[in-house]
Amino acid sequence: MVTDIGLQRSLKKDQKFWAFGHTLQFQYHITYKDALYVWLSYYTNGKFSNFLTATAKDPSTNPQQVDYLNHARMGFKHFSLGWKKYLINQYDIESGWNLYVYGGFGVLFGKVINELSATIDTAVYNMPVLGGEAAFKRLTVDLGLGSEFPIGADFFIFTEGRLWVPASDYPSKYVFVNNNAPLVGMFNLGVRVLF
Repeated sequence: MVTDIGLQRSLKKDQKFWAFGHTLQFQYHITYKDALYVWLSYYTNGKFSNFLTATAKDPSTNPQQVDYLNHARMGFKHFSLGWKKYLINQYDIESGWNLYVYGGFGVLFGKVINELSATIDTAVYNMPVLGGEAAFKRLTVDLGLGSEFPIGADFFIFTEGRLWVPASDYPSKYVFVNNNAPLVGMFNLGVRVLF
């Protein structure tokens, strides 16, 4: 069983933010060097803002453009299944340190809340982002690199770098950047316990 806390960074231009989170993970070691994992992560809402322009649908509308500011909050929950491979040492060492990589596939459950600086009629204007709250989903390819140290009695302290790469696009009118997004990286610190 594995638990950790993490610092998350959204890496996509126009949608960059920081968030904090937690992961609960279960690993099944099929050999001394290989394990299958399943995890559930959840993160706080990150905040970012965008200056946007709504354009008129009809050429006779006056004004033809309305500028507005969108204050957004975005947060993620993530479920992943995958494989962990030890490159240096193995899962049950009693001294020294381990280096490992892992890869898997996941489902990212996102939530976005947009607060617009102006009220704009969507029947009259095309808007790049709608105001309000919406949920969205993405499939991900999950990659990671980590190291861990035994601290005794089948307990290990670890640090990891993770990357969730979007593997699908389901455009949402509530998300400003939809192409290959969200792309997020994490730094995690936690404890692994053998049973």
